[in-house]
Amino acid sequence: MPRSSLRSPLRLLLATALLATALSATSSPLVAQKKEKKKSDSSATAEPKAKKPYKLPPLFASEKPLAITLTLNIKAVRKDRGAEAPYHAASLSYTDSAGSVITVPMRARTRGIWRLKNCDFPPLRLKVSDKATKKTIFHDLGEPKLVNFCRNNDAYEQYVLQEFMLYRIYQELTPVSHHVRLLKVTYTDSATGKIEATRYGFISEDPAQVAERMNGAIVKEKGADSDDLNPAQSAIAFLFQYMIGNTDFSFAGLHNAELVRTGTGEIFPIAYDFDYAGAVNASYATPDPRLRIKTVRERQFRGYCAFNAEYPKALPLFTEKKNGIYALYTDPLGQLLSPRLTKETLSYFDDFYKDFQTPKDAQRKIFDGCVATN
Repeated sequence: MPRSSLRSPLRLLLATALLATALSATSSPLVAQKKEKKKSDSSATAEPKAKKPYKLPPLFASEKPLAITLTLNIKAVRKDRGAEAPYHAASLSYTDSAGSVITVPMRARTRGIWRLKNCDFPPLRLKVSDKATKKTIFHDLGEPKLVNFCRNNDAYEQYVLQEFMLYRIYQELTPVSHHVRLLKVTYTDSATGKIEATRYGFISEDPAQVAERMNGAIVKEKGADSDDLNPAQSAIAFLFQYMIGNTDFSFAGLHNAELVRTGTGEIFPIAYDFDYAGAVNASYATPDPRLRIKTVRERQFRGYCAFNAEYPKALPLFTEKKNGIYALYTDPLGQLLSPRLTKETLSYFDDFYKDFQTPKDAQRKIFDGCVATN
């Protein structure tokens, strides 16, 4: 689809902590046309039904790690290495607060690109039925991703935990991000009853539900540039990616990224999949050879130059949230990381904060590396 089909002349800033309030930015021409058509087609006497307020799925109401058993045909799932893999019957079991074992049916299929081709156990997407999960903790989950182990060893489990922590940081900075819930997953083969592994993993909020939470919808067309995106939220997203040392994304190409268009036409970028970030420093992660960095541990700013006026306004948020971000690594979830990795990660973040100790530092070390999009 041509880029022009996405463009919306967005000019007003959105206060990032007040997403639940009504947005006041000017609607895009495309959205305005749709609204005008809807108005002309509707009956003058018809009253629209009041939309129910969004309710966060119960799984994300707590941060406490949840022990579950995932039962599926592991041999069949491992064979699915193509892009259009089918869903397989599966089930999730957990013990509720009353001590009862609850088992809910669901389906699972493989997903991903690199991990799908290179992992001993492929990454999964779950499909959870509202009817089958009513009154359970898995109700209203939709089709979330399960970020599971790649290889059954401690090092790869730590990669999962490190990536999980980056999602928590993103949530600390802005609600325009995915909720996550840590799980201790026992993988059981439905064909043999054999336990394959017990490892930490996490469920990431369904993109459609992220959009619903923002009173919007997922944009499926590629080609978005700086004219299309909300400036204030884009500044936060690009600076967050720089903070964690992640260059493996593209908002325009919808690579490890989603766009949500709100009812007023504003488009917000949301990043996900951070295993290639320097803050994780996975043994398999390498930067794109077209970039000027040699390892993922090096940072390269990939923010759009069109938002250069917004980046200095966003930096105080990172300073304000610094103590809270660092505290995540000392709370019960953060303590699941090895002490060595915690020390290395916080030292890596220290370098990020040094990069903008003064406005001149920020300009020279970060903003001057911006990318022109228009």
